[in-house]
Amino acid sequence: MYNAIIGALILSTSLSIILALILTKLGEKNRAGNLYVMVRGGTPRAVGLAPFITLLLFLPYPFKDLVAVMGILAFLDDVLGRKKSSRIPVEWGQIFRGMGMILVVIIGYPYLGIAAILVALMIQPMNIADMQPGSACSSIIAMSLLVIFLMIFQGNTTFLLVPSLLLAVCVGYAPLDYKGKVMLGEVGNHSMAIVLGLSFFLLGGLSGLTIMFLVNVIWIAFLRRKNLHIFLEKKLSIKNPTGGDYFMDVLTGGGMVDLIRKIVLKNKQIIIKNRFLIKLGFRRLLYNPFARE
Repeated sequence: MYNAIIGALILSTSLSIILALILTKLGEKNRAGNLYVMVRGGTPRAVGLAPFITLLLFLPYPFKDLVAVMGILAFLDDVLGRKKSSRIPVEWGQIFRGMGMILVVIIGYPYLGIAAILVALMIQPMNIADMQPGSACSSIIAMSLLVIFLMIFQGNTTFLLVPSLLLAVCVGYAPLDYKGKVMLGEVGNHSMAIVLGLSFFLLGGLSGLTIMFLVNVIWIAFLRRKNLHIFLEKKLSIKNPTGGDYFMDVLTGGGMVDLIRKIVLKNKQIIIKNRFLIKLGFRRLLYNPFARE
């Protein structure tokens, strides 16, 4: 097991550096497409291919199957960017992401049962975490360490390799991300989110997965609290946002859930005045970006 962990750390580190250099060179020549974005003077995205490839090589079956389908479709999301479908009001990337989540549930159901749904939904909070340099890595590193500690404490070391590999590949990639020099992209945060969800399940089954899922959302909301405060006040006009609003943004923010809001609420905006519901974050939960002024 230790050889696999060390090998994964070395490979993830090496691939991260190589991919960052290649995508930067291509981006400077305008040949990287959506894999190089003009953020912080120019930043390669989808460097998360490094942890994705490493996880595919080192994870045992059947776990790598889930990572493979999600990672491949998430990479298509990265490549296509914000291009919209001409037939339905969503981006092609969102379509591929949704397909990946559905396939994770279908492929994972035989051995995860209903928990496969929650494993697929791990993508949502990790996607929000990745909007800020270092947040996704901080979430993965902290949660992986917690799972490893709890597995050892319980004497449940049969699947200790899974969270240990996740920790190794993230630590290998993380230094560049913390410096803001690269982005995970959907391929990186989605594939690692799936492995984190699997780690939660291997720790404590469906109940353990559910509890750790919520703990992870709270942790990400805490990590991003300053940025979320600014975003909620300035972009969504939610004054004096609460911890509940931060939680709900991590849990339900983003284009895919906004599409559900559009279907359910249409062009209406529900105004929340109850203090208790405000504290719970219902202003963010029911915020409808498609509401008419």
